[in-house]
Amino acid sequence: MSWKISWSDLIFPEQTKSGNSRFSGSFVSALSERGNIVNNPKQVFATIAHYKGRLVMVKRIEKTKVDLTRAELKDFNNMRQVEHNNLARFVGACVDIPNVCVVIEYCPKGSLQDILGNDSLKLDAMFKDSLIVDIIRGLHYLHNSVIGVHGRLTSSNCVVDSRFVLKLTDFGLPRFRKSDIVSHEDDAMIKKQKLLWKAPEGLLNPSVEPTQEGDIYSVGIILQEIVTRNPPYEEVRQTMDIDDILMKIKEKSDPPFRPKVAPSSCRPEIHAVMTSCWEQQPEMRPSTAWLLSTMKKLNKNFSGGSILDNLLNRMEQYATNLEALVEERTAAFLEEKKRSETLLYEVLPRSVAEQLKRGEAVNPTSYDSVTIYFSDIVGFTTLSADSTPMQVVALLNDLYTCFDGIIGHYDVYKVETIGDAYMVVSGLPISNGKLHAREIAAMSLALIREVSTFRICHRPEEKLKLRVGIHSGPCVAGVVGLKMPRYCLFGDTVNTASRMESTGEAMKIHVSEETKQILDEFKCFQTTLRGKVELKGKGSYLTYWLLSMDA
Repeated sequence: MSWKISWSDLIFPEQTKSGNSRFSGSFVSALSERGNIVNNPKQVFATIAHYKGRLVMVKRIEKTKVDLTRAELKDFNNMRQVEHNNLARFVGACVDIPNVCVVIEYCPKGSLQDILGNDSLKLDAMFKDSLIVDIIRGLHYLHNSVIGVHGRLTSSNCVVDSRFVLKLTDFGLPRFRKSDIVSHEDDAMIKKQKLLWKAPEGLLNPSVEPTQEGDIYSVGIILQEIVTRNPPYEEVRQTMDIDDILMKIKEKSDPPFRPKVAPSSCRPEIHAVMTSCWEQQPEMRPSTAWLLSTMKKLNKNFSGGSILDNLLNRMEQYATNLEALVEERTAAFLEEKKRSETLLYEVLPRSVAEQLKRGEAVNPTSYDSVTIYFSDIVGFTTLSADSTPMQVVALLNDLYTCFDGIIGHYDVYKVETIGDAYMVVSGLPISNGKLHAREIAAMSLALIREVSTFRICHRPEEKLKLRVGIHSGPCVAGVVGLKMPRYCLFGDTVNTASRMESTGEAMKIHVSEETKQILDEFKCFQTTLRGKVELKGKGSYLTYWLLSMDA
């Protein structure tokens, strides 16, 4: 009874005994992706657990009682005697009701079905030949051992360890594995799917004991999966269901119904081996010894004594594939990072964004002289009342997209838009001497020209009228908030610029005396005196109209 394991000795993830953690589930996930079955938590083939300090795979068996016969005890002892590099080692079994299970060596790379379904893993001829040879080696040993036959060979029962060595699992213990609980509907569908690997004679007479010839047939189906990287009979899944496919396999047709494999998908020698494995007559199928000899002739790297070289070649192949995958993922990451940074630079000034990226605090900064631009649309309230909200949004989006394209030609920073209000500043976050007044003035004239030709989509007969105000002076700028941070301006200059806009006139640029004095130094701007204007909170204020700019 050295094979016997107590359920309390199995430690599951998070110290639970539920055994609901998914091991591979490759068969379930691969089929559910193709819409053949519905994936649900009950469809778990096995779980991972710790047993005496190592990871093992636990395969549950639904039983309500366990009465071990002499034959079953002999099966367990036979399983302990079987040990080969291409067979998953039998650790033991638990017979504690209701936690009846078989405990097997855990292979972290998952099943062969997982690997074949992983499009990011490139498999060349050498890698595929290595997998095929591992299957044949394991089966050859099994056929010449006390076990004698596998009987349940599928690609989901071929697992791969951390060194990329393929091992056969789920063999032996035929009497113990039989469940005395009625299968769930989805479990029955899974069992029906697994019949695609079963030999025709086994389908015609399910009560017949599994045979070595039946295992060879299963090898042929797995070879088809390896060379095409598709599940068996994938080419007819769209027009035939599982029952129809199984019925066609049972028929004694000439040629027999088998998966279609294009000759170009593999070497002719491999194609010949595959078709010989799924011969209709069991006695016509080759033995594992012949298969192993043939594969060694096809690839000398798999000859005896070169296992280490084969492993190194496989690891090198895996490393090369991993390097290419990392390079591809890195390029995608850098592209995504570039897009994210571009978006960030649209929201915040580049210098401020760089500080935030470095994790530095952005302290408020005082500027001695900047020029601030404010504008809004005259009659926007009336226009909004006569338009639908969607039309208003479309109008503002068209207008300010146009504006954003224009201001990109000037040394300015767009602070924000609120409704129809548009706020722009020059001279921060990077000071530019007195050029801020020139940049804002030139930009204002360009925006006025653009508005005069702007067309409202839903009211093409109307013309937009822009009202602009400009003022120069000191201000403080800083980032406000952590979520959706905003770069805001503070100070009396902001208020005055806003008042200049609100007291202006349609399609005119209202300029303060401070801005006009700076513009006069450039000797290229034409202004005219407007006179004194009452500004809220400022009293009487001398202002000007900006008319044009010399080329």
